[in-house]
Amino acid sequence: MARRRGLSAIVLDGNCPPIDKPCGEGLMPDARCEAARLGVQLPESAGFEFRGIRFLGAGRAVEANFPRGKGIGVRRTVLHQAMIDAAVQAGVELRWDTPVARFEQIDAKWIIGADGSGSRVRRWAGLDSTVWNTSRFAYRQHFAIAPWTDCMEIYWGAGCQVYVTPVSAGEVCVALISRAQGLRLHEALKLYFPSLHARVTGVETTSRERGAITSTMRLRAVARGNVALIGDASGSVDAITGEGLCLSFRQGAILAEAMAEGDLSVYNRAHPRLAIRPYVMSKAMLMLDRGATIRRVAMSAMAWQPGLFETLLKVHVA
Repeated sequence: MARRRGLSAIVLDGNCPPIDKPCGEGLMPDARCEAARLGVQLPESAGFEFRGIRFLGAGRAVEANFPRGKGIGVRRTVLHQAMIDAAVQAGVELRWDTPVARFEQIDAKWIIGADGSGSRVRRWAGLDSTVWNTSRFAYRQHFAIAPWTDCMEIYWGAGCQVYVTPVSAGEVCVALISRAQGLRLHEALKLYFPSLHARVTGVETTSRERGAITSTMRLRAVARGNVALIGDASGSVDAITGEGLCLSFRQGAILAEAMAEGDLSVYNRAHPRLAIRPYVMSKAMLMLDRGATIRRVAMSAMAWQPGLFETLLKVHVA
């Protein structure tokens, strides 16, 4: 987006591509649209489309289709390579294996911290002050099994969820998000999700289990001087929303506009508005893991009135 605004852009990254990251690996229809706006094209052979979302919990299952378009499950490394290809096509200069230890290393009009939830750029710029910050714990692993549904599934348990995303015709991504720091994926499946545990027991795993912290964090400001933050470095919504990448894509468009106009205050004002809907939806969704009674009542209501879940999904994907 910066290149489209006539700016030169250089990426400095201490890693080498393609870079993997613990991730549910599902792109909602709105995220796919935003990626396409950036020029990110996934290979036709990559990923697995899903038509909607299915909730399972308290002995019930409810599902709904997306109001328009389909989501897609795709391995994070495949998505990262597609984003690299789009950046190269746009004329971005990519410098891999180039860690940055201080601002003095960078000679640029604008410095953008896109370095994740533990952002060093955020700390160096004095932008660490938060409005709120809560964390949960996530683990992810892949299984060599054909998807059994064309929905993305979310299994609800006590203080945790497991979501299953088909990422190819012969592979699914299974991710756990929990309030308990020590709860691992296979333990959670055995304790809280016996039907899913039985389905994947004995199935070959195609990746090692990887963990990460998923945060709901909002900063007081995301830009100061000539420094701005983007993506998880600029705050985040809980991974249960599936909106992290979509938010980053939208932030990129607004930030590029602000840089082209020479005024980062535009970005500071617009940034929090982008996350209002995902913040609200994550709070609403996470009520389901607060107790068995709430979960049972909510799941029963959505099963009795299918239009309720359909409406919630429409709001969730804007």
